[in-house]
Amino acid sequence: MWRMENAYLLSAFKTISFIYDVITYPVYLILQHPWNKKHKSKQMKSDITKFDDHTIIIKTLSKPTSNHLTLVKDKIDTLQKVFQYAVHKYSDSYCLGTRDVLAEEDEVQRNGRIFKKYVMGDYRWMTFTEVDEASDNFGNALISLGQKPKENIAIFAETRAEWMISVQGCFKQNIPVVTLYATLGEEAIAHGLNETEVTIVITSHDLLPKFKKILQLTPRIKTLIYMEDQLAMTNTSGYKEGVEILSFKSILKKGSEYTVTENHLPIKSDIAIVMYTSGSTGAPKGVNLSHTNLISTLKAFTDAIVIDYKKDVFMGYLPLAHVFELLGELACLLCGIRIGYSTPLTMIDTSSKIKRGTKGDAAVLRPTVMTAVPLILDRIYKGINEKVSSGTTLQKTLFKFAFDYKRKWMECGFQTPLLNMFVFKKTSALLGGRIRFILCGGAPLSPETHTLIKICLCEVVQQGYGLTETSSCGSAMSRDDMTTGRVGAPLTVNDFMLVSWEEGSYRITDKPYPRGELIIGGDNISPGYYKNPEKTKEEFFEKDGKWWFKTGDIGQLEADGAIKIIDRKKDLVKLQGGEYVSLGKVESQLKTCPVVDNICVYGNPFHMYTIALVVPNRHHLKDMAKKLNIENVNEISIEELFVNKILKKAVVDELAAHGRKNKLERFEIPTEIIICDDVWTPDNNLVTAAFKIKRREIYDKYKTQIDNLYQY
Repeated sequence: MWRMENAYLLSAFKTISFIYDVITYPVYLILQHPWNKKHKSKQMKSDITKFDDHTIIIKTLSKPTSNHLTLVKDKIDTLQKVFQYAVHKYSDSYCLGTRDVLAEEDEVQRNGRIFKKYVMGDYRWMTFTEVDEASDNFGNALISLGQKPKENIAIFAETRAEWMISVQGCFKQNIPVVTLYATLGEEAIAHGLNETEVTIVITSHDLLPKFKKILQLTPRIKTLIYMEDQLAMTNTSGYKEGVEILSFKSILKKGSEYTVTENHLPIKSDIAIVMYTSGSTGAPKGVNLSHTNLISTLKAFTDAIVIDYKKDVFMGYLPLAHVFELLGELACLLCGIRIGYSTPLTMIDTSSKIKRGTKGDAAVLRPTVMTAVPLILDRIYKGINEKVSSGTTLQKTLFKFAFDYKRKWMECGFQTPLLNMFVFKKTSALLGGRIRFILCGGAPLSPETHTLIKICLCEVVQQGYGLTETSSCGSAMSRDDMTTGRVGAPLTVNDFMLVSWEEGSYRITDKPYPRGELIIGGDNISPGYYKNPEKTKEEFFEKDGKWWFKTGDIGQLEADGAIKIIDRKKDLVKLQGGEYVSLGKVESQLKTCPVVDNICVYGNPFHMYTIALVVPNRHHLKDMAKKLNIENVNEISIEELFVNKILKKAVVDELAAHGRKNKLERFEIPTEIIICDDVWTPDNNLVTAAFKIKRREIYDKYKTQIDNLYQY
């Protein structure tokens, strides 16, 4: 009966929407000019030249915008000059914001457990002038401690205002900054600190205790500077003797009382950052990034995005040790955009450290612009889907109707203001309700997630492509591009080569689209790896007066000059039947399956099929078990569920159905799985600090189970 009632109701909604469309179509046609949007989306984006039988050169057709031209005209060629330009232009405007933590209280959960939760206040803002003064003091204090220009210093801390103040202070004194992910393991941290020979490390209250062990492995370190916690006092006892431990506030005070007698300003060829990669294929590598490299990316970023310093607010939460976030925030400073800091633990109302009934950072800050990585957007995608799935049949039916309706009209170039107001206002409120632009990078974004975010949160989601070695610069979707699954055309400061890769059967002569390895060249390309000339020679080269980097990624050049990443050389496995499987491509498609929290696909060249190691979404897994009528679901442990054969078969079937839906080939879809009871984190070394999976480490951990699967 209820199904029939819902069917009647859905039919009624479709009838009403049809009548509404007929009446309003001419009005929306006149007001919204959808043909312009579709025309811009289909415009040619690149100039394409065949270089030789194996190489295509791809250049953007976009032109530099006003901020780019200002940097060139005014000879702003170092990051120190960028910030001084911003301070002069936006002196009394808000620059960096930190949310007050008022208290930490116990909160009793429904299961009786007690968790610590924050009671938080408003954002406290520093103006550009105040940040300038603080960074001056910080840089002066470093010189007073004996730090010399052009000698490295390290920042090992979470993303926060003090991070940005510290790095600006270093730029002013021409001190190269070594950046390390806050989630790196102790050995990886020690490796970076020893290799770069730092004597001073800037860290935080939360990360300082790690140095009780790290200092035993790093004999050169003489000084630790820690950013304070808003509530707790920092215990500085029990550390290696002879190491000075100073608070951030005391450093600012010290700098205000010290005068630097000699200017140490950088020049454009000086190294600004030594950025350690997250090390998905081995030990982290230090990437040298000069002021020229980073200024080049700033030019490109300001060409690719449209921002308004009077209205826009940026939410900073990704690791500043990642080149993508660092350049995103530096671009905001250049354009006078205020940056409010957040963390994944406090970002939204339901975040783990936010007290029930109080607001997360996004609801208070109400940002308009943000950067994101696919991992974050995939979590939002799953969160929205889980919330919809937990609703009544009527609610699910109506949401699906609204979702499909909006997608249909968006694809035609229209906006849907009434649906946005009455249906999707609730989903957009998740991030404060004002997000108008998201720039996504760091890894491929699946078309399903891309579409859902555009419909439910923010219509403009531009996917970009770049690497640490290219200063996070490479390509980006045009803001007018209505497609998904692509990374756009080259940016204004670099060109691409598309080079045939015979071994993988990717050639520039392929039909309908040329395919091959992407190689990026321009002023944004790193000079090379820190103290690693062999690896530098292997990955970088000079050609026709330009410095180039081999990305190892396989691109497809589409008809309009946009690029689609379709494979990675290191991720390709040839099965026994001769089929090539791109493990990364399969994983990116299966990651959006509701039962998957993380996944690693493995292929053995001596067998005909792939298998998958799956970290399951435990909530979804329990729901599946209940639907399968598995006995005592609420009583047995989650570990017992992991080995249940009926449930395991159901997970395999769900993965297969999801793979077919996403147009994976039969041989690409895993036929066997291992359900993993460990969550993969940087702490257990199964993912990088940027949460990219570590294949070798995962294989080593589960080798016995993998071998057993292939024996049957």
